[in-house]
Amino acid sequence: MRMRTLASAFSLVFCLLMHGCGVYSFSGASIPAEAKTVSVQYFPNHAQLVNPTLSNDFSTALRDAMMNQTPLDMVESGGDLSFEGEITDYKTSPVAITAGQTAALNRLTITVNVRFVNRFDETKNFETRFTHYEDYPSDQDLNSVQDALTATIIEALVEDVFNKALVNW
Repeated sequence: MRMRTLASAFSLVFCLLMHGCGVYSFSGASIPAEAKTVSVQYFPNHAQLVNPTLSNDFSTALRDAMMNQTPLDMVESGGDLSFEGEITDYKTSPVAITAGQTAALNRLTITVNVRFVNRFDETKNFETRFTHYEDYPSDQDLNSVQDALTATIIEALVEDVFNKALVNW
C-alpha cells in the first residue's frame, strides 16, 4: 500500500512538472503549449560552389526533425514556429599541411543562415549562422566522399538548429 501511494505521488509530481511550462518531448524540446504548427521553408543554396541536392537535403532533414521530434503539425507556411533561411557557404579547403607543402586532409564546410520565429514568445526568435565541417583524406576525390560527408554535416546542422530553437539548456 505504501509503495502504491509513493508511486501515485511520484506520478502526480511528474505530470505537474511536464505540464507546467509547455509541451515537452523525449527529445528535450520545450514547445509553447499553444503552439500547434511548424513550417520549414525551402533553404536555397547561395554558396559559390553549389551542390545540386544540398538545398533539398537540408530542408527535408529539418522538416523531418520537426515532424519526428515534436508533436507539431507541419504546414506549408506561417506556422506557429517557423524556419527559413539559406545555405551561404559550401566549400572544400586544405588542412593538415605536410612537410612537402601538400595537404594530408581536406575539409568540407557547410554554413546555413537560419531565421526562426516563435509566434508566442518573441524572445526566442533568432537569425543565426550555423557551420559544420568534416575532414577527409586528400587522396580521396570530393565526388567520391561528398554524399557521406554532406549527410553527416547536415545531421549536425539540423541538431544545432533544433537545439537553439527548441531546447532550453
